[in-house]
Amino acid sequence: MDLSLPQIWLIVGLIMLLAELVSVLLVFVFFATGALLTSLLTAIGLLPTTESQILAFSAISLISLLILRKHARRLLERRSNPEYSEFVGETAMVIKDIPGNGEGKIYYRGAEWKALSSRHTTISAGSKVVIMKTEGITLVVEES
Repeated sequence: MDLSLPQIWLIVGLIMLLAELVSVLLVFVFFATGALLTSLLTAIGLLPTTESQILAFSAISLISLLILRKHARRLLERRSNPEYSEFVGETAMVIKDIPGNGEGKIYYRGAEWKALSSRHTTISAGSKVVIMKTEGITLVVEES
């Protein structure tokens, strides 16, 4: 079974896509782009020699990496770290004092949550608070 050069570039591109799925580096996708476009350009006859194909692969990969990586990273970071605001504006009860520069506990929706004071003031147990924002699994609150 003899493979043509476009088929080889196609296989290289698919392997690079698989490598990207396994890694989290966001690099292999640009090499995959280079290989797949080189495969296409070779198949339509624009890159007849191996040297021109290697040059095209290198140039396409490098250019796509330099131009698109920063934008792709920003897009992925935005999707993986959305602002969670379901709790914002809700009322909860302080069950363990929240010091001005420390962590306390509130009772909200049937569970205990870590809480911080948004104004860095002490909030005593038994007080009602309003949830202002979330920081991971900690709720930032303000006395109501």
